[in-house]
Amino acid sequence: MLKINGITKNYDEKKAVDNLYLHIQPGEIYGFIGHNGAGKTTTLKSIAGILKFDSGEILIDGMSIVDSPIECKKIMAYIPDNPDLYDFMTGIKYLNFVADIFGISSEDRSQRIRKYADTFGLTADLAQPIATYSHGMKQKLAIISAWIHEPKLIIMDEPFVGLDPKAAHELKLMMREVCDGGGAIFFSTHVLEVAEKLCDKVAIIKDGVLVRSGTMEEVKGDDSLEEVFLDLEAE
Repeated sequence: MLKINGITKNYDEKKAVDNLYLHIQPGEIYGFIGHNGAGKTTTLKSIAGILKFDSGEILIDGMSIVDSPIECKKIMAYIPDNPDLYDFMTGIKYLNFVADIFGISSEDRSQRIRKYADTFGLTADLAQPIATYSHGMKQKLAIISAWIHEPKLIIMDEPFVGLDPKAAHELKLMMREVCDGGGAIFFSTHVLEVAEKLCDKVAIIKDGVLVRSGTMEEVKGDDSLEEVFLDLEAE
């Protein structure tokens, strides 16, 4: 579903991402872990086609994000760490705007908006301007907008930040549902307990370099993910 083949991204003299290889298969929830500045967001923005990288390739369902950006973006969704939504719109206008971009029918969009807005307890707030939303409400709206076109690949940067416990629980269920249906999810998080319980596989990046990856059992062995991460950070 997602193949990252040797991508490198430089900022002046610093390598933000250094020859990174990762393959995410259909059906996998894949966690991406690292300290602040390790290269996670740079990698995710490169996958989403927002940031140009210097070398390597990124393939989404066999298509290059460089050569076929529109085709790739039709089948994926990206949620940044700080959703920058159109504050002048109401919630429902924003969701309809996103649905228009992806060519979602009126019947399908109404059903999906109702389903996910009810799931996150946001239905009553959709008529309000996004400018009045809290950070958590904006995060919920961003998640709904990502799910609305039923993407095959979902890329998320710290998706649980700002979510209340119930919303975080619902998001986990939605993530698993996507993967059970043959999709894939690649997301970064600092909440290692969530990653340990939720992810099928995990990758740890340090200073732009992949230091460990594989199934959760392969990466952590008999230790906790937190212990493994702290040990690698100390090396």
